[in-house]
Amino acid sequence: MMPHLNLFLLKINSLFSFQSISAYQQQLFDGTISCVDAVDFFLKKINENKGLNAFVEVYDAESLERAKLLDDKRKNGGSCGKLHGVIIALKDVICYKDHKVTAASHILKDFISIYNSTAVEKLLAEDAIIIGNCNCDEFAMGSTNENSVYGRVKNALDENKVPGGSSGGSAVAVQAGMCMASLGSDTGGSVRQPADFCGIVGLKPSYGTISRHGLIAYASSFDQIGIFAKNIEDAAEILEVISGKDEFDSTVNQKKTENLFICDKPKKYKIAVFKNAVQHKSLDPEIKSSIYQLTDNLKNDGHTVAEINFDLIDYIVPAYYILTTAEASSNLSRYDGVRYGFRDSNEVEDLAIFYKRNRGKGFGKEVKKRIMLGTFVLSEGYYDAYFTKAQQVRNILSGRTRDIFNEYDFIILPTVPSTAFEAGKMEKDPIAAYLADIFTVYANLTGIPGVSLPLFRHSNGMPFGVQLLADKHDEAKLLQFSKSTLKNYKSYSS
Repeated sequence: MMPHLNLFLLKINSLFSFQSISAYQQQLFDGTISCVDAVDFFLKKINENKGLNAFVEVYDAESLERAKLLDDKRKNGGSCGKLHGVIIALKDVICYKDHKVTAASHILKDFISIYNSTAVEKLLAEDAIIIGNCNCDEFAMGSTNENSVYGRVKNALDENKVPGGSSGGSAVAVQAGMCMASLGSDTGGSVRQPADFCGIVGLKPSYGTISRHGLIAYASSFDQIGIFAKNIEDAAEILEVISGKDEFDSTVNQKKTENLFICDKPKKYKIAVFKNAVQHKSLDPEIKSSIYQLTDNLKNDGHTVAEINFDLIDYIVPAYYILTTAEASSNLSRYDGVRYGFRDSNEVEDLAIFYKRNRGKGFGKEVKKRIMLGTFVLSEGYYDAYFTKAQQVRNILSGRTRDIFNEYDFIILPTVPSTAFEAGKMEKDPIAAYLADIFTVYANLTGIPGVSLPLFRHSNGMPFGVQLLADKHDEAKLLQFSKSTLKNYKSYSS
């Protein structure tokens, strides 16, 4: 490396240390740092952490060019957006025009998006800089980020352990300081679980809070774009920008999520704890103990905390996997090698064989397994026995959830039964991998918002958090309470 370049990078490192969006933007407007300096800093961090395999593609030249344009705009007195200069990474299932989006699958190899997702459109409109797209489990199916055509993502705190999934690359990008924040998707915990394993904030908004236009579908009635950040305030600021109405998504909430911290006065809340969850046999004893420690602290501060029986807990995972695999079977039928993506090079005259070869070679093992499960539960003779029953469970869950939030402000749950585990462990026991979703899929089945807060450190050295849930479209109250919870009770420091 050239001596003058070493000095330049040393200068950037001494000037720049990202803490929050507001502190960073203050530096920009004070003139102590520039967007170009910040992009240079993060590109260097990405290069240093290549071994973590968090990024599929890095937009180095493009992000530097955009940074320069934003610097010029600011210096010339132009109007600056809410996310001016904020450096964000995208999960490889979120469309960014003229950039690859492959869902970490061979079947979408080298596919270039022809449009921006609504979330990306809103980020760019508010002067954000997109630095790259991140590795994930193929088609967002997995909880370890080992089911990727690009290879597994490694946890920056212990590279032998998984970062969680399916948005593992997006989580590690924030965890290892390779960007300021990132977007993932959460179908059954794919933002909250990796956030827990990586010791950062992971927010899944209510279903419909953020448009799904431009998000590659896994299970359309469950999918929701989510946010990874170092703190609650940054997650809230990004949520304010990317939420709200969109003519391309009929399921989106037309009301924009905003003014999230307009009322910071301390309040006393009623909080429910699912007894069946915190006393579940799968839950690590230290996680259980820490949750009770947290609830005791909340009680001491004047909040009302009550353990309630939730006898549907063991029905949640079966209902979730029946419904999501059914939707996946339908959604992924479009990938056939005819119009785009991978196509087997061998010529065949039979169309059925043509499809089988393309899909057989293009999809990975986990995706094929879920497609077959979904096709089975939708098949004649089994539809009522499985799919209809699972829909009935979902309706019962939604009704029970409404009743809970008529009495309580929040629900506290573990995020995951254990801390991050060794890579390869779940290959030996795939059922255990599905059961690991027991505490996160509830929010997706009912459409409520949830956030994983990085509060604790385990005796094994790994971080873990707690999950807070609120009523549908009640993100403002959820984030306000999350902010005070992190401030008052955090005992883990990354």
